[in-house]
Amino acid sequence: MPFLQCIEPDCKAQFASTTPIYTCERCGGLLDLVHEVKAIEPDQLRQAWDARLASKAPADQSGVWRFRELLPEVEEANIVTMIEGNTQLFEAPRCADYAGMNQLTFKHLGLNPTGSFKDLGMTTGVTQAARMGTQNVACASTGNTSASMAAYAARAGMKAVIFIPSGQIALGKLSQALDYGATVVQIDGDFDDAMQLVRDITKDSPLYLLNSVNPFRLEGQKTIAFEMLQQRDWRVPDRIVVPGGNLGNSSAIAKGLHELLEMGFIDRLPKITIIQAEGANPLYQLWQHHRAGETQLKLQALKGASTLATAIKIGSPVSWQKALRGLWWSDGEVEQVSEQEIADAKSHHRARWHWL
Repeated sequence: MPFLQCIEPDCKAQFASTTPIYTCERCGGLLDLVHEVKAIEPDQLRQAWDARLASKAPADQSGVWRFRELLPEVEEANIVTMIEGNTQLFEAPRCADYAGMNQLTFKHLGLNPTGSFKDLGMTTGVTQAARMGTQNVACASTGNTSASMAAYAARAGMKAVIFIPSGQIALGKLSQALDYGATVVQIDGDFDDAMQLVRDITKDSPLYLLNSVNPFRLEGQKTIAFEMLQQRDWRVPDRIVVPGGNLGNSSAIAKGLHELLEMGFIDRLPKITIIQAEGANPLYQLWQHHRAGETQLKLQALKGASTLATAIKIGSPVSWQKALRGLWWSDGEVEQVSEQEIADAKSHHRARWHWL
């Protein structure tokens, strides 16, 4: 049976998966949901996952719950799903040429029900909330998280409460959240202030926190790696490149791949590369200390993070320890890009799709 475990090497405290906590009660470290993966037969699992592609059952049609042997335990009838996942891989030869690469493929996670990869985490997060009898869920957000949580909460008959930084939320996503019936609370400050506030409030209230500090959120998002490999006939790519904001997605992908490696499902990890904006680059700055040979690494929060890429405008990412762990597992890299580079790439992307 899966259980929660602190990721800190000197702690490793364990808790039941039904314990309503987000960080370790002993040392404050982040938590993993741990599966007994070494007891699973890879060939049988591969066959089961591939067979479900032809199934009409909602749990099998979901690009998350199709892989439920490595997800939180729940009865299929109690899964909160909107048939998320199933996002396609697109070959991008012109973008590969622009980037100076031989081959480049995109996994278009914007094709999820609310237009965001956050749906992959919300189906597991809200399902876990329902499993514990929670009726109220909360998050801090500048856009995607708010819309996704509100949609899945509405699907489950729950009340959603969203904390947003003043003037720093994508209006289209805010409109989605309001349409789904969420209560929106605007605060003075940036995303990091909103994140701290919602973490404080959910400690002593019936609100269930659904930002990426919640380990059940990341369980759903790790299926990005599972589905991508399935679409590639289980061939491991050379590199996976992920934008880095709160660092939940890169952490989740790394965890999923590491579980597959531990059980012998794959024989190597792809190099995970995290890209941050120059004005919101706390992990990149930390990584420079690692490159310089430092061993005692501590992320320094970046106050007043600023970038046109608003979804990753985060100066104090909650999942940085898990992201760092994934980089070590995969011999990964962290890079930063300037605002001009972001604008140039966006312009090239628009021109490519206009041409198509």
